[in-house]
Amino acid sequence: MVSIKDVARRAGVSIGTVSNALNRPDRVSPDTRARVMSAVDELGYVRSESARQLRAGQSRIMALLVLDMGNPFFVDVARGAEQAARAEGLGVMLCNSDQDETAEALYLSLFAEQRVRGVLITPADLTGKTMRSFQRHGTPYVFVDRVVAADEACSVSVDDVAGGELAVRHLIDGGHTSIAYVTGPLHLAQCQDRMTGALKALGDAGLQPEGLTVLENRADDVASGRDAGSRFLGLHSRPTAIFCSNDLLALGVLQTLFAAGVRLPEDVSIVGYDDIEFAAAAAVPLTSVRQPAVRMGRTAAELLIDETSGNPEHVHQSITFQPELVVRRSTFPRRR
Repeated sequence: MVSIKDVARRAGVSIGTVSNALNRPDRVSPDTRARVMSAVDELGYVRSESARQLRAGQSRIMALLVLDMGNPFFVDVARGAEQAARAEGLGVMLCNSDQDETAEALYLSLFAEQRVRGVLITPADLTGKTMRSFQRHGTPYVFVDRVVAADEACSVSVDDVAGGELAVRHLIDGGHTSIAYVTGPLHLAQCQDRMTGALKALGDAGLQPEGLTVLENRADDVASGRDAGSRFLGLHSRPTAIFCSNDLLALGVLQTLFAAGVRLPEDVSIVGYDDIEFAAAAAVPLTSVRQPAVRMGRTAAELLIDETSGNPEHVHQSITFQPELVVRRSTFPRRR
């Protein structure tokens, strides 16, 4: 690779002069800088930005570690984070833990080694062990799609209990009293909170918790949804409605029921969660609980930028957005 020494030799100046021409052009004459830049162009020199940042003591890269990049919800979160970062001349390193605690710990170690500016994270390890280990490096971090105490760190989330309540109340208002909850792993706070909201809606309507049949899955993707749809069809006493903890599961369930000749929504109503772009484009457009994913990502990045910019008035904030129900053709009032 072409080095700064090569540029200095070609331009006939010192290494220090090359450094000034690139980083502090006001310290060199216009003719000298032109000679240096001509040498840079001729040799194809690319300066080591990481080395420059380490010398300056602050990186221009923030890291974003999410649970599943196969889920369009996290793609939208990343888009929002990039918008905020780009406005400040910063970049985003995007990584995927696949809901694996070991992968999460490895990435956090990598972020510390690379001296990233800060980390946006949706944690896979709910015990907090990996984050406690990461804290010793002193790298700022913000939780995304997870609530934590404001004295620990900033966090941005959606009220998932309210979201689960919205979904199931909508189904109850349509006359459904027996509902299946198709969910990803219940050790994930989001899945647990959405079920808590669903049970609250049942209780508020005077219905028993037994009115909610839980079909838990090891993952929360379309394939898991198809499998859950098959299990739903095999139930002896089949519920008349399904609430899914995300849209990917809902789309998989919808595919299985549609292939089996189940009429949607006449026989079974389905509600998803996230309101990803594919929800409206499904064979039967999907009713879904909308999360402001782009706004969440942008807000989380703005909080991290504020914390790492040296703002002496920065205080940790825990920001919670409210979800919104978007009704489409996958739900239908059932005859009472």
